[in-house]
Amino acid sequence: MKHFDIGSLLVILITFVLFTIALFFTGFTHDLLLEAGVFLVSVKLIIMAYKSSVSSLRIHQELEEIKSMLREIKQRD
Repeated sequence: MKHFDIGSLLVILITFVLFTIALFFTGFTHDLLLEAGVFLVSVKLIIMAYKSSVSSLRIHQELEEIKSMLREIKQRD
């Protein structure tokens, strides 16, 4: 949950609610495919944001390791 902010959770909830409402109002018609496409695009954007957050955290940790190694080298000299 640390990678999801309030905005992302609201987007997930609103998109899912609107998709469910559209399912009941339009039924299983051509419009449902359009609504499913919009829902999948929203999910894809949220997954991309999550992956970016995880990648950013990993890079930050690696940079901290590099900084600590450089400090150790500098202290030896």
